[in-house]
Amino acid sequence: MAALTYPAIDPVAVRIGPFALRWYGIAYLLGFVAAGLIVRWLVRRWELNLSDDDLLTIVLAAVIGVLIGGRLGYVVFYGGDYFWRNPARILAIWDGGMSLHGGLAGILVAGAIVAASMRVPFLTITDLGAVGAPVGLFLGRLANFVNGELWGRTTTVPWGIVFPGAGPLPRHPSQLYEALLEGVGIFVVVLWLAMRRPNPPRGVILGTLLTLYGVFRIFVEFVRQPDVQIGTHGFFAGWLTMGMILSAPLVLAGVALLWWSLKRGLPEVGRPESGAAG
Repeated sequence: MAALTYPAIDPVAVRIGPFALRWYGIAYLLGFVAAGLIVRWLVRRWELNLSDDDLLTIVLAAVIGVLIGGRLGYVVFYGGDYFWRNPARILAIWDGGMSLHGGLAGILVAGAIVAASMRVPFLTITDLGAVGAPVGLFLGRLANFVNGELWGRTTTVPWGIVFPGAGPLPRHPSQLYEALLEGVGIFVVVLWLAMRRPNPPRGVILGTLLTLYGVFRIFVEFVRQPDVQIGTHGFFAGWLTMGMILSAPLVLAGVALLWWSLKRGLPEVGRPESGAAG
């Protein structure tokens, strides 16, 4: 059976004595830096009254929200009973184990706190973050591929890859599918919305992100190997995966937000609204 050769990149980028800098950590760092630069550019383009100190606060809040939410999401939804038996391992983020759904929830909570403290409409903050988020999604999925984790189901397609630790059969490189769909695909769409003149109504960009991420994630779940430590060998009702279950509400929330933003006629991003915080 023909299969592509896994590149077998060392997950550790730099070793200095006991110190090891992993590509996964570099991906997170570059993702936050890139998102911060994109947000700064949008603040100028949308003529928002936010200083560089405000932007730094937003980025730091996003980092905390993603790390806490992503880890707790993994522990709750994907950890099985492992963390009940080993609670000290909950803090061992360096060993891997982050949930994108949990990270999204964490960053939304952080955005709400920042918006309230700065007296900026919540949907303005989240629309800003929604443009930068796909960059982090793209880099994170590439890091998953480098780590040889979260691979796909067995396949006969000519681009199937034999992953170390996943058995002798070729598998879908589902990490790369997600990098292209969740990263590149969503970024192109939200960037187009962000650059439109006039600016889109508040909530449209976030609604688009939620909808597209949920749809793309559900699509890839059909070829991604489920997490065997939960459900019945990773499945619920015989075919549903945890990723599908968690993504379906995102699609519903995204569509509802798009409908609400457009129907209510919310102000454009960057335009002040008297007496309300969108």
